[in-house]
Amino acid sequence: MESSVPERAQLPPAFEDVLINDLVELIADMLERLMSHNDRIPLQPESLTRFHSRSAPGISVLDYLKRIVKFTKVEKACLLITLHYIDQICARVPLFTLSSLTCHRFIIAAVTVSSKGLCDVFCNNALYAKVGGISVGELNVLEREFLRMIEWTITCTRDLLQEYYINLVRTHSTGKYIIAGTESSDSSVSSGYSDFDMETLPSRSPSINEPSAILIDPAATTSEVSRRPTIEQNMAFAALRGQDPL
Repeated sequence: MESSVPERAQLPPAFEDVLINDLVELIADMLERLMSHNDRIPLQPESLTRFHSRSAPGISVLDYLKRIVKFTKVEKACLLITLHYIDQICARVPLFTLSSLTCHRFIIAAVTVSSKGLCDVFCNNALYAKVGGISVGELNVLEREFLRMIEWTITCTRDLLQEYYINLVRTHSTGKYIIAGTESSDSSVSSGYSDFDMETLPSRSPSINEPSAILIDPAATTSEVSRRPTIEQNMAFAALRGQDPL
């Protein structure tokens, strides 16, 4: 009798050895699930950032990442550290959510910053902007805002990147991947997930109004963020809704 369990693709234990196309698929899968969760959170004026667009871009996150890889030759560590940046910002700016309105701008800003911080050779902002589908001026603004939000903490340890990689494989929504050498009977890697695995979420189950992160510990949140919208946020929110600002 043939097994009904589909054969899974084995990935190398170290993220440095994984094919970049597989890594892109893993990251895109995680981001899509994060966006799906956060898109259900009602948008408020105080939640608006420079990363918000008026409408969701017409290109999927997966295709967007593939485009960035193709034209910028971005390194694997630069892609993985994007997840660390998400966790940093979720800790420091609790009102920020990675959604379909913010994800693409966030990604191109993260790649721009990480490439300059981690790589000996990187592209200039004109190329990053062209690949990302935005103007150079806009990317310059996003880069400055991004650095402010992560408090210029551009790098992290190799062990942390490896932890993100293992979690991406373990929680892939289809369960199609497995780390070579792990037990196939391990329930933590043998099942697909339609939503986030509990160990990749904050220690308390998030409500619909709480942004989900990846490896974040909510106890690490130290900065207090005012929930009162600024004038700029009110005006942007009104423009987003096609209304006259108050």
